[in-house]
Amino acid sequence: MARVAVVTGGTRGIGAAIAKALRTSGYTVAANYGGNDAAAATFKADTGIGVYKWDVSSFDACAAGLARVEADLGPVDVLVNNAGITRDTMFHRMQPEQWSAVINTNLSSLFNMCRPVIEGMRARKFGRIINISSINGQKGQMGQTNYSAAKAGELGFTKALAQENARSGVTVNAICPGYIATEMVLAVPKDVLEKNILPQIPLGRLGQPEEIARCVVFLAADESGLITGSTLSANGGQIMV
Repeated sequence: MARVAVVTGGTRGIGAAIAKALRTSGYTVAANYGGNDAAAATFKADTGIGVYKWDVSSFDACAAGLARVEADLGPVDVLVNNAGITRDTMFHRMQPEQWSAVINTNLSSLFNMCRPVIEGMRARKFGRIINISSINGQKGQMGQTNYSAAKAGELGFTKALAQENARSGVTVNAICPGYIATEMVLAVPKDVLEKNILPQIPLGRLGQPEEIARCVVFLAADESGLITGSTLSANGGQIMV
């Protein structure tokens, strides 16, 4: 029987690429989304992948949503925590709601999603948890204290959870994408992209969502059981750690 994978923020951008790559690799995939019903409907029609709407910043919503997925598809074997938002501004202008929204969606969601599935993974002696962090969680970024804090927190969460669950056959790893050709990045003015961003990247180009998806497929595989607590940087050499 195919392993069941859940991808949060799985109907657009990097998440959509991950969901499709896992489906192609033989997983039964559920794609979570938070609000864009039209995009989710298009994604489902195009791919045949089941979509499930809930707010990852709410523990109760995650527990109920995951229960629906397991009732429909079976126990969750692979969890990809990809959902994230930005509320960018310089810190001296940042409002409490901008801080809380990003921390709750990008970081607290890891607790909300992992807690309902971790006991089942431990009992079955198999699980793959893959957290999509960011280059800006590794190096920081002006105007993103909230986002950088959340993404750095994901890395600490990953290492701690990996230690707790290694002997139960559950691996926990993180991926830190750099600048990827998603809607958000491609909305940056062309001159800013060409003059300020691309020169920082030794490869001289943006990454593609499918390249991050291939990283996920690798870490999700049964054969990747030796790798846990690791951070995989996929940034074209922009920072090397």
